[in-house]
Amino acid sequence: MEYLVTVVEETSFTRAAEALHVTQSALSHQIKALEREVGGPLLERLPRGVRLTPRGRAFLPDAELAVRSARQARRAARAAAGAGGGELEIATVHGLAVGVLTEAVARMRQLHPRVTLRLREYATEEELRERMARGVADLALGYRIEDWHGPCWEVGEERIVLVVPPDDPLCDRPGAQGEPVALEELADRGWVRCGMEPRIEGRPFVDLVCGRAGFVPHTALRVEHPTTAARMAAAGAGICLVSAHLTPALVPARQLVDI
Repeated sequence: MEYLVTVVEETSFTRAAEALHVTQSALSHQIKALEREVGGPLLERLPRGVRLTPRGRAFLPDAELAVRSARQARRAARAAAGAGGGELEIATVHGLAVGVLTEAVARMRQLHPRVTLRLREYATEEELRERMARGVADLALGYRIEDWHGPCWEVGEERIVLVVPPDDPLCDRPGAQGEPVALEELADRGWVRCGMEPRIEGRPFVDLVCGRAGFVPHTALRVEHPTTAARMAAAGAGICLVSAHLTPALVPARQLVDI
């Protein structure tokens, strides 16, 4: 079952084989053996990645819990033997993984070199909640989930900035040096939106804040990752809102405007 879960997590037989330290042929053999055991195919190979079959989607939740329990049992056994080590699985969103967790993960590796970290990036808070509710992740780091009833701690605030093209008039305003620009001024602009945009109160973040400002944002370009959105906006494809943590290596400071 661990082989199946790893293929789903990695969305690739090649990456899964590398993560498991086995050959692709051995991995495929084990998956086929599992499929024979459950009476049908669990995975469908695609030109780019894999996809669960209906049988696989029904099988996966219990498989993930079984694998998680096995990993926890191994950790407990190592701890009892004084061996240390183990694994810590963190579920997070892309923006925080790139901008916030890099230094924290490096520090964690220095303090606990025998602990293997598994960092899983997701697009929405709903996915984080689902991973935690199913017991697959040890902890999740993301934006506050309004209907989460488990333990929750606030660890910081995220600064959001507006990325504009280099010749944008906003670059010459005080806003480029820290004085916020009102969202209402951006009602007629074209926006670069990304598929991994955070969702707040059940709505994409840009839709939420622009709606509160009294307008519906016009989408000029849609991409998948916030880092791509920032680069596109900086090049002149539109404007976009991104986490300030993402921008230092991507966008010149004069093209960042506080909101």
